[in-house]
Amino acid sequence: MRVTTLLGLSACAVAEASCSRNIIYYDQWHTKDLPPKDITHSVTHVMMTFANSSLFTTEPAGKYEPFQPLKQVRALFDHDVKVCMTIGGWGDNAGFDEALKTDKSRQTFARGVASNLDRLGFDCVDVDLEYPGGNGADYKQVVNSKKTYEIKAFPKLLKEIKKFIGSKELSIAVPGLERDMIAYIPSETPLIEKSVDFVNVMTYDLMNRRDHYTTHHVSVKGATRAIDKYLSLGFPAHKLVLGIPFYAKYFTTKQGYKCTNPIGCPTELLENPKDGSDTGKSGFMTFEAANFVSAPTNLTATPDATCGVGTFFECATGSCCAASGWCGDTAAHCGTGCQSAYGKCDGIDITASFHEALEKGKTDKVNGGQWYWDRPNRIFWSWNTPELITEKINLLAKTRGIKSVMAWALAQDSHDWSHLKAMQQGFDRVNA
Repeated sequence: MRVTTLLGLSACAVAEASCSRNIIYYDQWHTKDLPPKDITHSVTHVMMTFANSSLFTTEPAGKYEPFQPLKQVRALFDHDVKVCMTIGGWGDNAGFDEALKTDKSRQTFARGVASNLDRLGFDCVDVDLEYPGGNGADYKQVVNSKKTYEIKAFPKLLKEIKKFIGSKELSIAVPGLERDMIAYIPSETPLIEKSVDFVNVMTYDLMNRRDHYTTHHVSVKGATRAIDKYLSLGFPAHKLVLGIPFYAKYFTTKQGYKCTNPIGCPTELLENPKDGSDTGKSGFMTFEAANFVSAPTNLTATPDATCGVGTFFECATGSCCAASGWCGDTAAHCGTGCQSAYGKCDGIDITASFHEALEKGKTDKVNGGQWYWDRPNRIFWSWNTPELITEKINLLAKTRGIKSVMAWALAQDSHDWSHLKAMQQGFDRVNA
């Protein structure tokens, strides 16, 4: 039975623009083991990922085909939700780089976005450019100095998109690390803010493979720091959305060092300094059910290079199944985090280390983060607990007026839904 959401009464101010939003990203790699409808009763927006940015750079635009019909997505909920088309994602810069170049290219892109939005029946569009101005996945191939034009062009692109989509909502996903906020500067932020209805702040991945010392990838203090930066740039609190990850991250620490504190432990080289590629010494683990059970016994050869948790596919002999779920033979595929049940593996058993971390993890009460150091394997872990999610939502609502939340991603907490439940309960509480 479908019902009208109560959010119109509990979470919205008089003006539509001031509505609190409860957002879930829904990714094409996790479409099974979805949450029961009673847990997601407060969700307002579902972000379907990802439309490739290059689709919209031509005239006429390419046709985006979502991984699941929108009718089926809406049926996952017992109330009306807005389903949004998300464009981009990590590593998808090429189309944006082209779109940002001229007035004509920006209009072409915006027109293509709007035509696909209308054709498919999406309610909104989310622009996930990581990141305007540089520091993206291609920052070694296309240096930041070659992307300075994007700083002034990005607000113009958003303005064009908003013009073409009209009353439908436009959002952006923005970095949580200040070093990546290259395009979010005082002169341009007011122009960005005028065009967007809300801003999804990725208050996670606050440690990544470009770092050389440990810190929390997600924490109360880290989230507060990111939110404060965007507030200082002029974004109103009602447009900012707190990001919550349903995964833990791990990093290999240097040999010969003891990691007795979550902040400041030196790491191995996590990224190739020449080309920016992964060295295979860091990664992530989701809280999905498949990471808490043994691998299937009826594995078959992969037909498309996918493998690992959530599939029934194994890699060819001699090929490794990376933590990312792809077969290959590079250090990134075969090193720490590789999935030994699905292919060759030169690294440690990261699943066992993950479970040990969850069992023995420690709470950094000063910074508001959960962590663990697997000493024999030199693996540093960082993640959110349900309790820390609750603390973060309450604190930012009370002290900063942030009452909207979003999570990556819908099916990645399927082990027990404890993180999703904490997020939903926290949202309901601060919007009561």
